[in-house]
Amino acid sequence: MKRAQEFPVPASPSSLPPASKKLKVSPRESSGISVQDPGSSEDGWTKVEKRKAKKTKRTEGKLDANPPKFMYNRAELLKRREAVGISDIRDLVLHLAADAPPTSWVRVENPRSVQKVVALLIPGLTPDMLSLPPLPTSATANPHLPLEIPLPKEDGPSTGVPFIAKTFSHACPTHAPGDQTRMHSVLSAFFQAPVSGEEKKRRILERVASERSQEKSPLRYLLTTEQMLENDYPVPSYIAETFQKSEGWVETPQPSEESLANKSPRIFAIDCEMCQTEDGKELARVCLIDYASGVVLYDKLVMPKKPITDYLTRWSGITEEALRDVTTTFEEVQGHLLALLSVSPTPVLLGHSLESDLKALKICHPRCIDTAVIYHHPRGRPLKPGLAWLTKKWCGREIQNRGEGGHDPEEDARACLDLLRKKIDNGPGFGEFKVDFESIFERMSRARNGTVSSIVVDHGNPANWHGSKATTTIACKTDDEVLQGLLGAVPSHTFSFGRFTALADARGWITNRANPDTTIDAVPAAPAPAADLTGILATLDAQLKALYDALPARTAVVIFTGHADPRRMAELNARKSAFETAIRAGRAAEELGELRWTSADGRELEEEVAKAKRGLLFVGVKDPR
Repeated sequence: MKRAQEFPVPASPSSLPPASKKLKVSPRESSGISVQDPGSSEDGWTKVEKRKAKKTKRTEGKLDANPPKFMYNRAELLKRREAVGISDIRDLVLHLAADAPPTSWVRVENPRSVQKVVALLIPGLTPDMLSLPPLPTSATANPHLPLEIPLPKEDGPSTGVPFIAKTFSHACPTHAPGDQTRMHSVLSAFFQAPVSGEEKKRRILERVASERSQEKSPLRYLLTTEQMLENDYPVPSYIAETFQKSEGWVETPQPSEESLANKSPRIFAIDCEMCQTEDGKELARVCLIDYASGVVLYDKLVMPKKPITDYLTRWSGITEEALRDVTTTFEEVQGHLLALLSVSPTPVLLGHSLESDLKALKICHPRCIDTAVIYHHPRGRPLKPGLAWLTKKWCGREIQNRGEGGHDPEEDARACLDLLRKKIDNGPGFGEFKVDFESIFERMSRARNGTVSSIVVDHGNPANWHGSKATTTIACKTDDEVLQGLLGAVPSHTFSFGRFTALADARGWITNRANPDTTIDAVPAAPAPAADLTGILATLDAQLKALYDALPARTAVVIFTGHADPRRMAELNARKSAFETAIRAGRAAEELGELRWTSADGRELEEEVAKAKRGLLFVGVKDPR
C-alpha cells in the first residue's frame, strides 16, 4: 500500500503532513490520564512495589510512545462499489478488540497499543449538523472518500456538535444494509459476524457428534436455561431468580429426577390470542393440542376482566359477537392449564415465540420447545422467523391467510406440531440456514484466552436482544442513563457499546417497534420542531465530551450514525404494503385511489431507500498525552 494512497491518522494536528498528500482522521484534541504510583506505601516492602511500578511505567511508556493510528486506504475506497458498510465497522471493532484480521479499507498502526474500544451509535446526526457538504453525485467525484470536517468558528455561535469537529478531522461516508426497497437493521449487521473457519469446523464436528449420540427424540429440542433467558421467558424461580412474578402469576412444580428421566412426557402445543383492554392486552382465547394424538384437549374463549377497547380482529380473529355470551374467566383457564402441566412426568409445552403465550397465561414453566428458536430466520439471529413463513417453507402449506379474519389458534398450534415432527424426522440441522453467523460477543469471548470483556449500554432491554452474549448489559431509558452506564463500565471492560437516541427521537426517526433488530418499515413519529434540536444537540455534545474526557489513554473511539432520514422510505413502504394487502383481498387496482401503487412510486421508493442508507463514521484514538 503506497503512502500517497493513504489517509493517515497522526497523533496531533501539529504533526499533519501536507494537505495535498494526506488527510488526517485522528483526534484533534486529546488529554492524558494521571497514573497513580502503586508503590507509595511506607512499609518495608515498598521497594518491591516500586519495581513493579517502574516496570509498569516502562511498559506504559513504550505503548504511549507508539500510539495506535488509523489510516484510510484511498486506493481501496476508490475501488469499492459502495461506501463502507456497517459490517466493515464491525470488522474494525473485532480487529481492535478481538485480534480479528485487519480490514482492507482502513489500516491500524500499533493495534496492540489499543487499551479499550468504545463504539457509539448516534442516529439522527447528519452532515449538515457538522457543516459538511452533501455527498458528491457527479460522475467524476467519489462519494466514498472521507470528508474533512471544518472546525467551528471560535468567535461564532456554537452550532451542531462542536465535539465532533474538535475531536475528529474527517467523516467517512457509510452504507446501511438492505435491498433496493428496504433498509435492514443496523444493529443486526453490527452485532452479528461470520464465524471463523476454525470455529465453523468445530461446530460441524459438534453437530455430527450430537446427531450420532442422540436418538430421534423431541426432548433434544427443549430450550436450555440460557435460551429461555435470552428470549425473555418467564423462568420459574427454582431455575433462576431472574423473573419477578407480580400478582396473579403461578409456576408449575419443579420436575423431580424421576420426571426428568422419563423419555416420553406428554407434549402440548399451545397458542393464545389477545384483545386490547383498558389495562393493556389480555387473554381472549387459548387452544391446547396433544402432540401424540393430534386431539384438541382445550379450546376456550376468555372474557377479559377490563373493558375491551380493541378486539384486534385482524390478528386475533376475535370479534365482539364471539365474546358476547362468554363467561369463562382468566383464572379458570389458568387453573385448568396449571393442573394439566403439574403432573409427573412434567409435560412439555410447544409453541411459536412461546414466551408470549406464557406471559398471556401468567404461567412459568420449565420445559418448553419454541419453533421460533429451533428454526432459523434466513438472515440469522437475533431475527426470528414468522410461523406462517416457516409453515409455507418447511411444511408446504399456508396458514394465517384469512385476511382481516385474523389468526386461528388451533391452526397455529397444529403448525407448531407439524414443524416439530419435521424437525425430529430430519434432524437438528433441518430448518437452519447455514449462514454461520454468531454474536460479536461470542467471538470476543474466545479471543486473548478469554480475557476480553464486553458491555452493551442501550435503551430497552439489550440483554434480550443484541447484548444477550455480552459480558454485561445495562438497560436504559434515557441518554443520560446511557452516559452514566458507559462512564461506570468503560474502565472495567475491553469493549463498550452505547447508543444515544434522543436526537433521532426528536427528529421523528424512531419507529414504533418492540424489537430494535427488525427491518425498518413502520412509519416513524412526527418530528420535533427544528428549534428544539438546538438544545438536544447541545446536550449530546456535552454528553460526548464528558465521556471522551473520562476515557483512558489509547482508547479507540468509533462513532457511527447508521443511516439517514428513514421517514419517506417508511411512508412509501407502508403504502406499498397496504396496496399489496388490498390486491390480495381481491380489490381491483382501479378502486384503490390514493393507495394505488405505480412504477413511479417504485422508483421513488428505491431512491429514498438509497438516501436513507447513508451514514457517517468517525474513528480516532484518545491521545496518551
